[in-house]
Amino acid sequence: MKNFSKRIIRGIVLSVAVVMVCPLFAFAEEAAEEPALYATAWSIVPPVAAILLALITKEVYSSLFIGIVIGGVLYAGSFEGTLTHVINDGIVASLSDSYNVGILVFLVILGVVVALLNKSGGSKAFGVWASQHIKTRMGAQFATIVLGLLIFVDDYFNCLTVGSVMSPLAEAHKIPRTKLAYLIDSTAAPICIIAPISSWAAAVTGFVEGENGFALFIKAIPFNFYALLTILMMFLIVGMKFDYGKMREYANRIQEPAENGEKEDIAVSGASDAPKRRRTGKVMDLVIPIIILIISCVIGMIYTGGFFSGTGFVEAFSGCDASVGLSLGSIVALIVIFVFYIASGVLGFRESMDCIPEGFKAMVAPILILTLAWTLKGMTDSLGIAEFVAAGTESVAGSFMSLLPAIIFAIGCFLAFASGTSWGTFGILIPIVVEVFQGSDPQLMIISISACMAGAVCGDHCSPISDTTIMSSAGAGCNHVAHVATQLPYALTVAAVSFVTYIVAGFTKSAWISLPVGVILLAVVLVTIKNMQKPVEDGAVEA
Repeated sequence: MKNFSKRIIRGIVLSVAVVMVCPLFAFAEEAAEEPALYATAWSIVPPVAAILLALITKEVYSSLFIGIVIGGVLYAGSFEGTLTHVINDGIVASLSDSYNVGILVFLVILGVVVALLNKSGGSKAFGVWASQHIKTRMGAQFATIVLGLLIFVDDYFNCLTVGSVMSPLAEAHKIPRTKLAYLIDSTAAPICIIAPISSWAAAVTGFVEGENGFALFIKAIPFNFYALLTILMMFLIVGMKFDYGKMREYANRIQEPAENGEKEDIAVSGASDAPKRRRTGKVMDLVIPIIILIISCVIGMIYTGGFFSGTGFVEAFSGCDASVGLSLGSIVALIVIFVFYIASGVLGFRESMDCIPEGFKAMVAPILILTLAWTLKGMTDSLGIAEFVAAGTESVAGSFMSLLPAIIFAIGCFLAFASGTSWGTFGILIPIVVEVFQGSDPQLMIISISACMAGAVCGDHCSPISDTTIMSSAGAGCNHVAHVATQLPYALTVAAVSFVTYIVAGFTKSAWISLPVGVILLAVVLVTIKNMQKPVEDGAVEA
């Protein structure tokens, strides 16, 4: 009966979406070079529709596709124009973009590396070793957080590397995939956005014109409340040994038999259908390839930044092309790993080659979701969502100057949530902030730039169409919609605290005052939530 009701709800939602779209096909005129709905509130309809459908139906592929179609209809207004716009300007454009292709190459190679680690027995050996040295679920979660904080050069690299390394440990301690995905996602972007040597620092500094972008980035770190409080929240949640919202349900049901197709949502990390391993393996069979991968990717990134042509290390990171660097580094690493395994007798040549299609198949789902998410972003860009948000931001800039950091944070959250991109949000909001405050209030400009970055990361965390969120799900082997549903209450909690903290910062203009206020407020909120929860039933596993 429950499944039947779900089907009815999904059918109704999809029917409503189709009914909404049909009139546009019938009555809209051919689109001009700039559509009539350009830079209006209609530009946010496609992503909002996709997100709501994904959360209601728990099916991400059709939801993203419907959002894409709605965007095409709003842009073109005719069947032929919509089809051409969706295919040529959407899917084909996203898959022919050099940056996107580089990320897909990196994804596939990471999948192959993970398949190699599994087949060599290195992942299993690490899981056994870690379970002997890390005795508790709390210790396993703390280890995941620390590793995520150490890999700060790039969020994509963080998501997939931490997922592949920590999955055996999470499996040994029965940590739900949803919890592992949350820990991965909450260390990826938040640590990258406060690390001066990272691809994110390069992106932010590139959007600051007329100012020393790198110096502003450094000064903005203490005011990046969402990133700092998210990291703090992970330690508090794990240390206080509790979860809430949907995450608590999954943690408490982890030892119960899966029903109604929910196995993928609540299963512990680690794929039960992993390829058969040739032997038990050694811990070094995992550690050495991961070190090779990290070193190769770092070298690849600084290479694209001109390090070997005389550019300084920090400047090379600031000017690197993360997509090209990660692709180059991962390809070199894969070749070296092949040689290492074959030369040491861990794997034979044929076994190693068999991991190539296995790794590719493992990444098909995230690649498909990423492609659809990029296409949806293309639809919203063509409808002028950036211009719509920019106009709204500038209209409130004249008043409420002390409240502007909090307002910018909220706008950044909304824009990143709707578009699924942090970097696009930086590109829209940071130039506006610099123009508003340049030469008038440098300190408030720093706080507001930090609010841009914090809001972008927050919206990125909450959005089902965010590439970082998608990769976190892939790294943890977690159902994507389940990851979004379980992470959302945590992200909203930190967002609410951060919003209040930015109000304090706007008036005090001091991180020494506002940041402690945010820390205390977050701790009080979490203690209150924990005390309001009912005790866990006997036999359930508390996270």
